[in-house]
Amino acid sequence: MDELKTRNRQTPYWKQIIYILTVGWIVIWIYRTVLTPIYPIISEYFGGATDAQLGHISSFYFLGYVCMQIPSGLLVDRLGKKQILIPGFLLFGLGALIVGLAQTIGIMFIGSILAGLGCGTYYGVAYSLTAEYVPVSKRSLSTAIVNSGTAIGSGLGLISSSYLVGTGIVPWQALIFATIVLILMAIVMFLRYIHLEKPKIASSVSKYSKEKKQVSIKALFKPRMISAYILYFSTLYTYYLIDTWLPNFLETEKGFSGTSVGLASSLVFFTAIPGALIFSRIADGIPMKKVQLIIILEILAASVLFLTVTTTNQTILVIGIMAYGFFGKLAVEPIIISWLGESAPRGSVATMYGVFNFFGMSASVIVPSLTGKISDITGSKLYAFYLAIAIIGFGTLLFYIINRMVDQKSKQIN
Repeated sequence: MDELKTRNRQTPYWKQIIYILTVGWIVIWIYRTVLTPIYPIISEYFGGATDAQLGHISSFYFLGYVCMQIPSGLLVDRLGKKQILIPGFLLFGLGALIVGLAQTIGIMFIGSILAGLGCGTYYGVAYSLTAEYVPVSKRSLSTAIVNSGTAIGSGLGLISSSYLVGTGIVPWQALIFATIVLILMAIVMFLRYIHLEKPKIASSVSKYSKEKKQVSIKALFKPRMISAYILYFSTLYTYYLIDTWLPNFLETEKGFSGTSVGLASSLVFFTAIPGALIFSRIADGIPMKKVQLIIILEILAASVLFLTVTTTNQTILVIGIMAYGFFGKLAVEPIIISWLGESAPRGSVATMYGVFNFFGMSASVIVPSLTGKISDITGSKLYAFYLAIAIIGFGTLLFYIINRMVDQKSKQIN
């Protein structure tokens, strides 16, 4: 025990933060992905739920998540990170418990909303902690390491669900209850290792502070910020289409079955880890070229996704899934986050990330239900993937145009 305490004292706090936040994302993403490979089983359990209703399970979760982004960012900047994170994860656990006990799909929707509200506190806490404590030269790489929790959690959720539930070893509720245990363990870890901060709310609000607040709001919607919000929405639209519907798409339209569905789907997340680490390291080495690197990765991701969904060859499809993971959201997100953090308004870092994630995660509310609706109408989810590819292209184009205009204006002023 004494040796463990000595090691903790020797480990810099910013490194401890990286480990802790990675674990937090693992738990969140296990919950997010654990149901997606077994939609047919859940549909049967609830008496034949439609694709649109199954999509609502994720959409209601993400609705709660998105609604919490800006309020939690404001609260984190005023009350402190730990003060918001712990109640948030307790609410996450309560929502998961309701989902696990649900006897009707309507009750499952309510649990999903509560779980989303609880998880919605995490993003602002996570990236304001990295922005505050991680050295600038390590920030892109550190963010990529934190984001690797997303990939690990997603892979664990998909594989465990498709194997344990898909083969009938355990009922689907058992994995939800196992996730609740992980949530409680994460709360204990947060309580022990994240430092408690003093509230930042002043007893009175001066005229100066009111002006500062107005300036901060204006700073949140500078052209570069707006371009990042658009790009992030485009990136996450495709990512959450894959997260919520790829397993079902592979099973119903591409001939995959059983455990292979979870394994193939999880490749997106496992290949994302080396991609994120490699490109984040590159981004830290060329800080003035991050915008160009972001655009290249978005174009590559859209291209390989098109190849993936249009091919009839399963080998090429699997390679395409791996390539999307390598170039896609988890590879580009740390670079966007670190680039955005360099121009974040001082004293409003969590708020800025809350606004950023609000616009990006709005896609996650739309895509599960919309994809289910497209599937019900057309009989195929292929058209939903085409729509996602078009959205990536349009978002990347706007990101390029806005940043080019800002750069040209800066040159003219100088």
